[in-house]
Amino acid sequence: MPIMAARLYDKGKLVRDLGPDEAIPDECAEGEFFWLGLYEPTPGELERVAQRFGLHPLAVEDALKANQLPKADVYGDQLFVIARAANLDGDTIQPGETAIFLGRHFLVSVRHGSARGHAEVRARLESSPALLGHGPDYVLHAILDFIVDGYFPVIDAIEDRLLLVEDSVMDTPLDAQEIRHLYAQRHEIIRFQRIAGLMKDLTWKLATTQLPGIDEPVRPFFRDVWDHVQRAEFRLAGLRDIAAGVVETNGLLEQQRQGVITRQLAAWAAILAVPTAIAGIYGMNFLHMPELHWGLGYPFALGLMASVCGLLYWRFKRIGWL
Repeated sequence: MPIMAARLYDKGKLVRDLGPDEAIPDECAEGEFFWLGLYEPTPGELERVAQRFGLHPLAVEDALKANQLPKADVYGDQLFVIARAANLDGDTIQPGETAIFLGRHFLVSVRHGSARGHAEVRARLESSPALLGHGPDYVLHAILDFIVDGYFPVIDAIEDRLLLVEDSVMDTPLDAQEIRHLYAQRHEIIRFQRIAGLMKDLTWKLATTQLPGIDEPVRPFFRDVWDHVQRAEFRLAGLRDIAAGVVETNGLLEQQRQGVITRQLAAWAAILAVPTAIAGIYGMNFLHMPELHWGLGYPFALGLMASVCGLLYWRFKRIGWL
């Protein structure tokens, strides 16, 4: 069985590790609880754990699917919680899932996909027996807090990339591939924001609702996790606005560049139209035309073309078209 940890605690202190083949005692004394951590168990492996702790079949089914949204369900005197983690793989946010079964004297965590194990959480809790002495409900808080804290490195990395793009778009317009990549990044942010919103609802429910296995002294800790999720959701909303703003700014700058080019082309077309018109007139095969037999007629026509073109160039340059 993929057991990451199987430990017995008494009043916040580690009693002993349970071996993979060691039977878990049927009863716990007051102040004792088990913490069993599993990583991607098979249906048969999780079924044996379910029989030992009396887990509800529907909760076991959800824990095996590994594609559930954050939620908290009550099954008798047990609480079933699903939380979603987030890992950044290149430009893609890879979700992870942790299903947690909470009873009065046990906590079973089933982790899928997430690369961040709970060894750090266990070490931190075991170094603070006073906090761990609250029981398995405090362990639930610690796991959720660990998962939510993992959101912020992902958010920081995405924010750094978007800010670089935002700075560069002022100098260099985005090409089609960069725009597609930016839209894909924005979709990832929206998906992440949706998960964060559901996690906020989950932690608020744990902090304010009477649920089995959660004692009143532990509720303020869930409020702290709710506050962290709220800050993550707020930052994700800002990142989504930055991504949309970069695309909008790129479009406006591109329109401005196209406007400049259009004005330049129009100015040069107006300048070139003058010699074209004069040359076209003098190219007609009429007998009676102005200055046709004048010796300086040809230089005069060229001078006229140059003078008008120079006047137009000066005028367009002054108004900023050239």
